[in-house]
Amino acid sequence: MIITSLLDTDLYKFTMMQVVLHQFPGAQVEYRFKCRNSGAILAPYVEEIREEIRALCSLQFQESELAYLRSMRFIKSDFVDFLGLFRLNEKYITITARDDGEIDITIHGPWLHAILFEVPVLAIVNEVYFRNTQELPDFALGRERLDTKIALLRGSGLTELKIADYGTRRRFSRAWHEEVLRVLSTRLGTSHSPGATAGVAGQFAGTSNVWFAWKLGLTPLGTMAHEYLQACQALGPRLRDSQVFAFESWAKEYRGDLGIALSDVYGMSAFLRDFDMYFCKLFDGARHDSGDPFAWGERLIEHYRKNRVDPKTKTLIFSDSLTVPRTIELYQQFRGRCQLAFGIGTNLTNDLGDPPTHLPLQIVIKMTRCNGQPVAKLSDTPSKNMCEDERYLAYLRQVFEIEQPG
Repeated sequence: MIITSLLDTDLYKFTMMQVVLHQFPGAQVEYRFKCRNSGAILAPYVEEIREEIRALCSLQFQESELAYLRSMRFIKSDFVDFLGLFRLNEKYITITARDDGEIDITIHGPWLHAILFEVPVLAIVNEVYFRNTQELPDFALGRERLDTKIALLRGSGLTELKIADYGTRRRFSRAWHEEVLRVLSTRLGTSHSPGATAGVAGQFAGTSNVWFAWKLGLTPLGTMAHEYLQACQALGPRLRDSQVFAFESWAKEYRGDLGIALSDVYGMSAFLRDFDMYFCKLFDGARHDSGDPFAWGERLIEHYRKNRVDPKTKTLIFSDSLTVPRTIELYQQFRGRCQLAFGIGTNLTNDLGDPPTHLPLQIVIKMTRCNGQPVAKLSDTPSKNMCEDERYLAYLRQVFEIEQPG
Protein backbone atom coordinates (compact mmCIF):
# COMPACT_ATOMS: atom_id res chain seq x y z
CA MET A 1 0.00 0.00 0.00
CA ILE A 2 1.22 3.48 -0.83
CA ILE A 3 -0.96 5.14 1.83
CA THR A 4 -0.93 3.29 5.14
CA SER A 5 -2.46 5.97 7.38
CA LEU A 6 -5.21 8.55 6.96
CA LEU A 7 -2.81 10.99 8.65
CA ASP A 8 -0.65 10.83 5.51
CA THR A 9 -2.10 14.10 4.22
CA ASP A 10 -1.68 17.84 4.69
CA LEU A 11 -2.71 19.47 7.97
CA TYR A 12 -4.98 21.98 6.26
CA LYS A 13 -7.25 19.14 5.20
CA PHE A 14 -8.08 18.53 8.85
CA THR A 15 -8.37 22.20 9.77
CA MET A 16 -10.78 22.78 6.87
CA MET A 17 -12.65 19.54 7.59
CA GLN A 18 -13.31 20.71 11.14
CA VAL A 19 -14.94 23.90 9.79
CA VAL A 20 -17.03 21.78 7.40
CA LEU A 21 -18.24 19.56 10.25
CA HIS A 22 -19.25 22.50 12.42
CA GLN A 23 -20.54 24.98 9.85
CA PHE A 24 -21.24 23.30 6.48
CA PRO A 25 -22.06 19.63 7.20
CA GLY A 26 -24.62 19.41 4.39
CA ALA A 27 -22.47 20.83 1.57
CA GLN A 28 -22.18 18.71 -1.58
CA VAL A 29 -19.08 19.12 -3.75
CA GLU A 30 -17.31 17.96 -6.87
CA TYR A 31 -13.56 17.81 -7.49
CA ARG A 32 -11.75 17.10 -10.75
CA PHE A 33 -8.21 15.96 -11.53
CA LYS A 34 -5.90 17.71 -13.97
CA CYS A 35 -2.38 16.93 -15.16
CA ARG A 36 -0.61 20.05 -16.43
CA ASN A 37 2.24 18.10 -18.06
CA SER A 38 1.81 17.69 -21.79
CA GLY A 39 2.33 14.13 -22.93
CA ALA A 40 2.24 12.45 -19.52
CA ILE A 41 0.67 9.03 -20.13
CA LEU A 42 -1.26 7.84 -17.07
CA ALA A 43 -3.99 5.68 -18.62
CA PRO A 44 -2.03 2.38 -18.50
CA TYR A 45 -1.91 2.61 -14.71
CA VAL A 46 -5.62 3.16 -14.04
CA GLU A 47 -6.26 -0.27 -12.53
CA GLU A 48 -3.20 -0.01 -10.30
CA ILE A 49 -4.37 3.42 -9.11
CA ARG A 50 -7.84 2.01 -8.46
CA GLU A 51 -6.38 -0.77 -6.34
CA GLU A 52 -4.44 1.74 -4.25
CA ILE A 53 -7.55 3.89 -3.80
CA ARG A 54 -9.48 0.78 -2.74
CA ALA A 55 -6.82 0.13 -0.11
CA LEU A 56 -6.99 3.79 0.97
CA CYS A 57 -10.74 3.39 1.52
CA SER A 58 -10.11 0.45 3.85
CA LEU A 59 -8.20 2.60 6.34
CA GLN A 60 -9.50 3.93 9.63
CA PHE A 61 -7.91 6.23 12.18
CA GLN A 62 -6.11 4.36 14.94
CA GLU A 63 -6.49 5.39 18.56
CA SER A 64 -2.87 6.59 18.72
CA GLU A 65 -3.46 8.74 15.63
CA LEU A 66 -6.60 10.22 17.12
CA ALA A 67 -4.72 10.97 20.33
CA TYR A 68 -2.10 12.85 18.31
CA LEU A 69 -4.78 14.96 16.61
CA ARG A 70 -6.46 15.57 19.94
CA SER A 71 -3.18 16.94 21.32
CA MET A 72 -3.29 19.87 18.85
CA ARG A 73 -4.67 22.97 20.57
CA PHE A 74 -6.92 23.93 17.64
CA ILE A 75 -8.46 20.50 17.00
CA LYS A 76 -11.73 20.06 18.90
CA SER A 77 -12.77 16.94 20.74
CA ASP A 78 -16.02 16.35 18.85
CA PHE A 79 -14.15 16.48 15.53
CA VAL A 80 -11.72 13.81 16.72
CA ASP A 81 -14.70 11.72 17.86
CA PHE A 82 -16.14 12.03 14.34
CA LEU A 83 -12.82 10.96 12.79
CA GLY A 84 -12.91 7.89 15.02
CA LEU A 85 -15.94 6.76 12.98
CA PHE A 86 -14.68 8.02 9.60
CA ARG A 87 -13.71 6.07 6.49
CA LEU A 88 -13.25 7.24 2.92
CA ASN A 89 -15.95 5.71 0.71
CA GLU A 90 -14.98 4.43 -2.73
CA LYS A 91 -18.43 5.27 -4.12
CA TYR A 92 -17.54 8.98 -4.07
CA ILE A 93 -14.57 8.66 -6.46
CA THR A 94 -14.36 7.51 -10.09
CA ILE A 95 -11.28 7.09 -12.25
CA THR A 96 -11.31 6.36 -15.97
CA ALA A 97 -8.75 6.11 -18.75
CA ARG A 98 -9.02 8.36 -21.79
CA ASP A 99 -8.14 7.54 -25.38
CA ASP A 100 -5.44 10.22 -25.42
CA GLY A 101 -3.52 8.47 -22.62
CA GLU A 102 -4.62 10.80 -19.85
CA ILE A 103 -6.99 9.95 -17.00
CA ASP A 104 -10.08 11.49 -15.48
CA ILE A 105 -10.63 11.45 -11.73
CA THR A 106 -13.85 12.84 -10.28
CA ILE A 107 -14.76 13.06 -6.62
CA HIS A 108 -18.43 13.79 -5.94
CA GLY A 109 -20.33 13.68 -2.67
CA PRO A 110 -20.71 15.31 0.74
CA TRP A 111 -17.82 17.72 1.37
CA LEU A 112 -17.40 16.26 4.84
CA HIS A 113 -16.84 12.78 3.39
CA ALA A 114 -14.90 13.77 0.26
CA ILE A 115 -12.41 16.34 1.55
CA LEU A 116 -9.74 13.84 2.59
CA PHE A 117 -9.42 12.22 -0.86
CA GLU A 118 -7.36 14.90 -2.63
CA VAL A 119 -3.86 14.69 -1.15
CA PRO A 120 -3.51 10.89 -0.79
CA VAL A 121 -4.98 10.32 -4.26
CA LEU A 122 -2.43 12.70 -5.78
CA ALA A 123 0.34 10.94 -3.85
CA ILE A 124 -0.95 7.61 -5.17
CA VAL A 125 -1.01 8.81 -8.80
CA ASN A 126 2.55 10.09 -8.45
CA GLU A 127 3.97 6.97 -6.88
CA VAL A 128 2.20 4.57 -9.24
CA TYR A 129 3.42 6.58 -12.22
CA PHE A 130 7.02 6.80 -11.09
CA ARG A 131 7.40 3.19 -9.99
CA ASN A 132 6.25 2.18 -13.47
CA THR A 133 8.32 4.70 -15.44
CA GLN A 134 11.43 5.03 -13.24
CA GLU A 135 12.70 1.51 -12.68
CA LEU A 136 16.07 2.83 -11.53
CA PRO A 137 15.47 6.18 -9.81
CA ASP A 138 18.56 8.35 -9.48
CA PHE A 139 18.52 8.55 -5.70
CA ALA A 140 22.22 9.38 -5.70
CA LEU A 141 21.52 12.54 -7.70
CA GLY A 142 18.54 13.32 -5.46
CA ARG A 143 20.75 13.06 -2.35
CA GLU A 144 23.42 15.19 -3.99
CA ARG A 145 20.88 17.88 -4.82
CA LEU A 146 19.44 17.74 -1.32
CA ASP A 147 22.96 18.17 0.07
CA THR A 148 23.43 21.22 -2.16
CA LYS A 149 20.20 22.80 -0.90
CA ILE A 150 21.19 22.21 2.70
CA ALA A 151 24.65 23.65 2.05
CA LEU A 152 23.08 26.76 0.50
CA LEU A 153 20.88 27.30 3.54
CA ARG A 154 23.61 26.65 6.08
CA GLY A 155 26.18 28.64 4.14
CA SER A 156 23.95 31.65 3.58
CA GLY A 157 24.63 33.03 7.04
CA LEU A 158 20.88 33.64 7.30
CA THR A 159 20.36 31.63 10.47
CA GLU A 160 16.82 32.97 10.97
CA LEU A 161 15.73 31.69 7.55
CA LYS A 162 13.58 28.57 7.96
CA ILE A 163 12.00 26.34 5.34
CA ALA A 164 9.15 23.85 5.62
CA ASP A 165 8.12 20.83 3.55
CA TYR A 166 4.90 21.21 1.55
CA GLY A 167 5.59 18.33 -0.87
CA THR A 168 3.19 15.48 -0.06
CA ARG A 169 0.96 15.76 -3.12
CA ARG A 170 3.81 15.69 -5.64
CA ARG A 171 6.36 13.50 -3.92
CA PHE A 172 8.27 10.85 -5.82
CA SER A 173 7.32 8.25 -3.24
CA ARG A 174 6.46 7.92 0.43
CA ALA A 175 9.85 6.34 1.20
CA TRP A 176 11.75 9.16 -0.53
CA HIS A 177 9.59 11.76 1.24
CA GLU A 178 10.54 10.24 4.59
CA GLU A 179 14.23 10.18 3.72
CA VAL A 180 14.16 13.85 2.70
CA LEU A 181 12.45 14.83 5.95
CA ARG A 182 14.86 12.83 8.09
CA VAL A 183 17.86 14.41 6.38
CA LEU A 184 16.44 17.94 6.63
CA SER A 185 15.58 17.64 10.30
CA THR A 186 18.99 16.15 11.12
CA ARG A 187 21.15 18.45 9.00
CA LEU A 188 19.22 21.70 9.42
CA GLY A 189 17.77 21.07 12.85
CA THR A 190 14.37 21.88 14.28
CA SER A 191 13.31 23.68 17.40
CA HIS A 192 13.04 20.34 19.19
CA SER A 193 15.63 18.04 17.58
CA PRO A 194 18.32 17.26 20.19
CA GLY A 195 19.88 14.65 17.93
CA ALA A 196 20.60 17.10 15.12
CA THR A 197 24.05 17.70 13.72
CA ALA A 198 26.17 19.86 16.01
CA GLY A 199 26.05 23.56 15.19
CA VAL A 200 22.85 23.52 13.11
CA ALA A 201 20.70 26.61 13.31
CA GLY A 202 17.23 25.04 13.45
CA GLN A 203 16.39 26.06 9.88
CA PHE A 204 13.82 23.32 9.27
CA ALA A 205 10.44 24.57 10.49
CA GLY A 206 8.37 21.45 9.95
CA THR A 207 6.09 19.73 7.44
CA SER A 208 2.54 20.00 6.15
CA ASN A 209 2.30 16.18 6.36
CA VAL A 210 0.57 15.14 9.58
CA TRP A 211 1.76 11.52 9.49
CA PHE A 212 5.44 12.43 9.21
CA ALA A 213 5.08 15.25 11.72
CA TRP A 214 3.80 12.68 14.21
CA LYS A 215 6.25 9.94 13.25
CA LEU A 216 9.37 12.13 13.15
CA GLY A 217 8.53 14.60 15.92
CA LEU A 218 8.21 17.58 13.55
CA THR A 219 5.87 20.57 13.70
CA PRO A 220 2.74 20.10 11.53
CA LEU A 221 1.96 23.22 9.48
CA GLY A 222 -1.08 24.49 7.57
CA THR A 223 -4.29 26.49 7.72
CA MET A 224 -6.60 26.80 4.68
CA ALA A 225 -6.54 25.93 0.97
CA HIS A 226 -8.24 27.33 -2.13
CA GLU A 227 -11.14 24.87 -1.93
CA TYR A 228 -12.34 26.47 1.30
CA LEU A 229 -12.71 29.94 -0.20
CA GLN A 230 -14.08 28.49 -3.44
CA ALA A 231 -16.81 26.56 -1.61
CA CYS A 232 -17.83 29.77 0.13
CA GLN A 233 -18.86 31.12 -3.29
CA ALA A 234 -21.84 28.77 -3.00
CA LEU A 235 -22.22 28.76 0.78
CA GLY A 236 -22.10 32.47 1.58
CA PRO A 237 -24.94 35.00 1.46
CA ARG A 238 -23.89 36.50 -1.89
CA LEU A 239 -20.96 36.02 -4.25
CA ARG A 240 -19.37 39.44 -3.74
CA ASP A 241 -19.15 38.81 0.00
CA SER A 242 -17.90 35.22 -0.27
CA GLN A 243 -14.27 36.02 0.56
CA VAL A 244 -15.28 38.05 3.63
CA PHE A 245 -17.71 35.28 4.59
CA ALA A 246 -14.91 32.70 4.34
CA PHE A 247 -12.56 34.69 6.58
CA GLU A 248 -15.30 35.42 9.13
CA SER A 249 -16.37 31.76 9.23
CA TRP A 250 -12.73 30.77 9.77
CA ALA A 251 -12.37 33.26 12.62
CA LYS A 252 -15.61 31.99 14.15
CA GLU A 253 -14.14 28.48 14.22
CA TYR A 254 -10.60 29.21 15.40
CA ARG A 255 -10.99 32.44 17.40
CA GLY A 256 -7.67 33.90 16.27
CA ASP A 257 -5.75 30.64 15.93
CA LEU A 258 -4.48 29.41 12.54
CA GLY A 259 -4.55 33.00 11.34
CA ILE A 260 -2.98 32.82 7.89
CA ALA A 261 -5.27 33.96 5.06
CA LEU A 262 -4.92 32.67 1.50
CA SER A 263 -4.66 35.66 -0.81
CA ASP A 264 -5.04 34.50 -4.42
CA VAL A 265 -8.47 32.95 -4.93
CA TYR A 266 -9.60 36.16 -6.69
CA GLY A 267 -6.20 37.75 -7.21
CA MET A 268 -4.27 40.10 -4.95
CA SER A 269 -6.24 43.25 -5.75
CA ALA A 270 -9.57 41.66 -4.80
CA PHE A 271 -7.98 40.18 -1.70
CA LEU A 272 -6.72 43.56 -0.50
CA ARG A 273 -10.13 45.16 -1.08
CA ASP A 274 -11.69 42.64 1.31
CA PHE A 275 -8.79 42.32 3.74
CA ASP A 276 -9.59 45.51 5.61
CA MET A 277 -8.23 46.85 8.91
CA TYR A 278 -10.36 44.36 10.86
CA PHE A 279 -8.85 41.35 9.07
CA CYS A 280 -5.37 42.91 9.02
CA LYS A 281 -5.49 43.00 12.81
CA LEU A 282 -7.36 39.71 13.29
CA PHE A 283 -5.24 37.45 11.05
CA ASP A 284 -1.57 36.72 11.68
CA GLY A 285 -0.63 37.11 8.03
CA ALA A 286 -1.22 35.80 4.52
CA ARG A 287 0.09 33.13 2.14
CA HIS A 288 1.34 33.70 -1.40
CA ASP A 289 0.62 30.98 -3.97
CA SER A 290 0.59 32.65 -7.40
CA GLY A 291 1.92 35.66 -9.27
CA ASP A 292 5.14 37.60 -8.63
CA PRO A 293 6.08 36.93 -4.99
CA PHE A 294 8.26 40.03 -4.68
CA ALA A 295 5.48 42.35 -5.91
CA TRP A 296 2.98 40.50 -3.70
CA GLY A 297 5.10 41.02 -0.59
CA GLU A 298 5.62 44.71 -1.27
CA ARG A 299 1.90 45.26 -1.83
CA LEU A 300 0.95 43.42 1.35
CA ILE A 301 3.46 45.31 3.49
CA GLU A 302 2.19 48.61 2.11
CA HIS A 303 -1.40 47.48 2.72
CA TYR A 304 -0.60 46.79 6.39
CA ARG A 305 0.94 50.24 6.73
CA LYS A 306 -2.10 51.92 5.18
CA ASN A 307 -4.27 50.11 7.71
CA ARG A 308 -2.08 51.24 10.61
CA VAL A 309 -0.73 47.75 11.29
CA ASP A 310 2.99 47.19 11.86
CA PRO A 311 4.14 44.71 9.15
CA LYS A 312 6.83 43.44 11.54
CA THR A 313 4.07 41.85 13.62
CA LYS A 314 2.67 39.93 10.63
CA THR A 315 3.80 36.80 8.77
CA LEU A 316 4.18 36.50 5.02
CA ILE A 317 4.25 32.88 3.85
CA PHE A 318 5.61 32.03 0.40
CA SER A 319 4.70 28.66 -1.12
CA ASP A 320 4.54 28.96 -4.92
CA SER A 321 7.01 26.70 -6.79
CA LEU A 322 9.83 27.63 -4.44
CA THR A 323 13.45 26.56 -4.69
CA VAL A 324 16.12 27.22 -2.10
CA PRO A 325 17.84 29.99 -4.15
CA ARG A 326 14.46 31.68 -4.70
CA THR A 327 13.70 31.38 -1.00
CA ILE A 328 17.00 33.07 -0.11
CA GLU A 329 16.22 35.93 -2.54
CA LEU A 330 12.81 36.47 -0.99
CA TYR A 331 14.23 36.34 2.53
CA GLN A 332 16.89 38.91 1.69
CA GLN A 333 14.30 41.29 0.23
CA PHE A 334 11.85 41.10 3.16
CA ARG A 335 13.99 40.28 6.19
CA GLY A 336 13.50 42.68 9.06
CA ARG A 337 10.34 44.13 7.51
CA CYS A 338 7.92 41.35 8.50
CA GLN A 339 7.86 37.80 9.81
CA LEU A 340 8.67 35.23 7.11
CA ALA A 341 7.91 31.58 6.38
CA PHE A 342 8.61 29.44 3.32
CA GLY A 343 7.01 26.19 2.16
CA ILE A 344 8.87 24.20 -0.50
CA GLY A 345 7.06 21.34 -2.25
CA THR A 346 8.08 19.54 -5.42
CA ASN A 347 11.66 20.85 -5.35
CA LEU A 348 12.21 19.01 -2.06
CA THR A 349 10.26 15.79 -2.55
CA ASN A 350 10.63 15.12 -6.29
CA ASP A 351 13.99 16.46 -7.48
CA LEU A 352 15.63 13.30 -8.76
CA GLY A 353 16.62 14.20 -12.31
CA ASP A 354 15.92 16.27 -15.40
CA PRO A 355 13.81 15.87 -18.54
CA PRO A 356 13.50 13.68 -20.48
CA THR A 357 14.49 10.96 -18.01
CA HIS A 358 12.64 12.50 -15.07
CA LEU A 359 9.97 15.17 -14.91
CA PRO A 360 7.79 15.75 -11.83
CA LEU A 361 4.08 15.54 -12.53
CA GLN A 362 2.25 18.86 -12.20
CA ILE A 363 -1.01 17.32 -11.04
CA VAL A 364 -3.86 18.85 -9.08
CA ILE A 365 -7.33 17.97 -7.85
CA LYS A 366 -9.49 21.08 -7.61
CA MET A 367 -13.03 21.73 -6.42
CA THR A 368 -15.20 22.62 -9.41
CA ARG A 369 -18.74 22.65 -7.92
CA CYS A 370 -20.38 23.15 -4.55
CA ASN A 371 -24.09 22.55 -3.94
CA GLY A 372 -24.58 22.20 -7.68
CA GLN A 373 -23.04 25.60 -8.45
CA PRO A 374 -19.76 26.15 -10.31
CA VAL A 375 -16.90 27.42 -8.16
CA ALA A 376 -13.48 28.62 -9.27
CA LYS A 377 -10.41 30.60 -8.43
CA LEU A 378 -9.00 33.47 -10.47
CA SER A 379 -5.42 33.46 -9.26
CA ASP A 380 -2.56 35.78 -10.20
CA THR A 381 -1.21 32.95 -12.36
CA PRO A 382 -3.96 32.28 -14.96
CA SER A 383 -2.66 28.77 -15.77
CA LYS A 384 -3.64 27.75 -12.22
CA ASN A 385 -7.30 28.55 -12.84
CA MET A 386 -9.54 25.50 -13.25
CA CYS A 387 -13.19 25.88 -14.23
CA GLU A 388 -15.08 24.47 -17.21
CA ASP A 389 -17.86 27.07 -17.08
CA GLU A 390 -16.62 30.15 -18.95
CA ARG A 391 -19.84 32.05 -18.20
CA TYR A 392 -19.25 31.61 -14.49
CA LEU A 393 -15.63 32.73 -14.82
CA ALA A 394 -16.78 35.85 -16.65
CA TYR A 395 -19.35 36.54 -13.95
CA LEU A 396 -16.74 36.02 -11.23
CA ARG A 397 -14.40 38.51 -12.92
CA GLN A 398 -17.22 41.05 -13.16
CA VAL A 399 -18.27 40.66 -9.52
CA PHE A 400 -14.70 40.95 -8.18
CA GLU A 401 -13.63 43.58 -10.75
CA ILE A 402 -10.90 41.41 -12.27
CA GLU A 403 -9.61 42.19 -15.74
CA GLN A 404 -9.67 39.45 -18.39
CA PRO A 405 -6.06 38.19 -18.76
CA GLY A 406 -4.11 38.86 -21.94
